[in-house]
Amino acid sequence: MSAVAEAVAEGKLPGRVWMYADYHCNLACTYCLTESAPKAPRRVIGRERMLEIAGEAAELGFTDLGVTGGEPFLLRWLPEALAEMSERLPVLVLTNGTLFTRRRLAELAPLVQRDVAMQISLDRPDPDDNDEMRGPENFRKVVDAVPKLVDKGIKVRIATTVESIEDAELDRLCALHRELGVPDEDHIVRPIVRRGRALDHDLGVVAHQVDVPAELTVTVDGAFWSPFGPTVHDGVVDTDLLITRTTRPLSTAANAMLRLTGELPEGDDVALNIR
Repeated sequence: MSAVAEAVAEGKLPGRVWMYADYHCNLACTYCLTESAPKAPRRVIGRERMLEIAGEAAELGFTDLGVTGGEPFLLRWLPEALAEMSERLPVLVLTNGTLFTRRRLAELAPLVQRDVAMQISLDRPDPDDNDEMRGPENFRKVVDAVPKLVDKGIKVRIATTVESIEDAELDRLCALHRELGVPDEDHIVRPIVRRGRALDHDLGVVAHQVDVPAELTVTVDGAFWSPFGPTVHDGVVDTDLLITRTTRPLSTAANAMLRLTGELPEGDDVALNIR
């Protein structure tokens, strides 16, 4: 068993490896960590590289894969790539859920009954409040897409990202996601992190390295401590949570992460368990 596999098995290192598939998006959310937008630089990691990372992660002893962006489903080859990746490890893909037209839903056929889950953003139970942060028609498109994905046999999680939310509003949001076919255990509520575009709007909580789980994250720029690491502000990638520029082989980045987690004080834990 490799040192990485031992650390994962013992709970000293989280088992999921993240990949930033791209950085461009069809939306421009107010609190976006990566300043993603339709005209943002694409910076695509590439299908073959994603498959390569999936294989290396499995061999090293990691247990899961995560794919984020940008909006990953702007990459038309993504469904087939996710299906191939799921042959190695379970996959969680983060998406805004607004691109799933009838044609796009049909293109998701390779994911049916695969070990692939979609985490879709839905922040408020009311269209106006939700769309204020995320953009026009976001609520309508998500509410339309989620039950169709569930009906196709694709597992869906709902992620609510907010500065704060009243109990009554959260109750209505939970009632909504249940109605859409998403159970309570697949709904997460997390804070806005003060990085990326959120800085410009004075939103969110400050998160340092000790505040976020050590989830190895690979981008076109290198390997980072967390998917909250390779954020962008004023068009420049933040490097405060950069581990190494070297991601080939993946073991180089994984071992660098392992050394860093070993330097944490005994019994130290994250202050913000944000996912």
